[in-house]
Amino acid sequence: MNFGKVAVLFGGRSAEREISLMSGSAVLEALRGSGVDAHAFDPAQRDLSELKRDRFDRVFIALHGRYGEDGTVQGALELLGIPYTGSGVMASALCMDKLRTKMVWVAASLPTPKWQVLTAGSDWAQVARDLRLPLIVKPGREGSTLGLTKVTSAEDVKAAYEHAATYDTQVLAEEFVQGTELTAAFLGEHALPLVRIEAPQGNYDYQNKYFSDETRYLCPCGLAPEEEAPIQAMVLRAAAVLGCSGWGRADLIRRADGSVSLLEMNTSPGMTGHSLVPMAARAAGLDFDHLVLRILEMAHVG
Repeated sequence: MNFGKVAVLFGGRSAEREISLMSGSAVLEALRGSGVDAHAFDPAQRDLSELKRDRFDRVFIALHGRYGEDGTVQGALELLGIPYTGSGVMASALCMDKLRTKMVWVAASLPTPKWQVLTAGSDWAQVARDLRLPLIVKPGREGSTLGLTKVTSAEDVKAAYEHAATYDTQVLAEEFVQGTELTAAFLGEHALPLVRIEAPQGNYDYQNKYFSDETRYLCPCGLAPEEEAPIQAMVLRAAAVLGCSGWGRADLIRRADGSVSLLEMNTSPGMTGHSLVPMAARAAGLDFDHLVLRILEMAHVG
């Protein structure tokens, strides 16, 4: 397929800039290795109007977090009339907002951990009683576990809130679900194999997610086909009710009794050396270069 002149958007202004630079560099190398006329484009350094001026035909979005994964760039590209990868404006905005993602999932009878919205005036002891310890405190509109704290005592809820609030004005306290951490990627309308994550001391934080060689990723995940298939189907439904398209990845927890809770949906997942979508695609017989081309094929406007 002739993709024309392709811009790979990476870098950007979000707190996840460092990871986006890694993802975008990998995507750019893969596209060029496949003969695509691909060019680096950092929205933090160039105005998006240059995409139209320089006659780009398509955009591969390798931005993470705000101003790249939250519908803002998607809306700008639609105004410019340039096809882009991943979900559209509405789904991107919804999935970046963990609170509203949960609201949609609950309305669709999909399982997600209990939560409360925190403010500076919250009763920290009551939050701990309601959600039970340990619990998770995190920004409502950030990714890559930035600003997230696992709280083990009621006295620490306030400090965890204040830490999360440095990333976002919206902060959530969430029920901690004990179980196996899984991710479920989708490509088009097809679910990819699940990946099981085993982080040191069970702490899948920013460092262990992107820079540690001690975190283990298992794909196949170890579940029997009859156990994995319903989870994949649930993730496809979870993506559909949010309006997702193209590709994405859900994070979830599977309890010892086999029940599953959806944590969040990522509409522009990482494409680094530690990233999970390429790992799942590889297990399905799709190498990195072909994965990137497949994502680019699904670029759209609106």
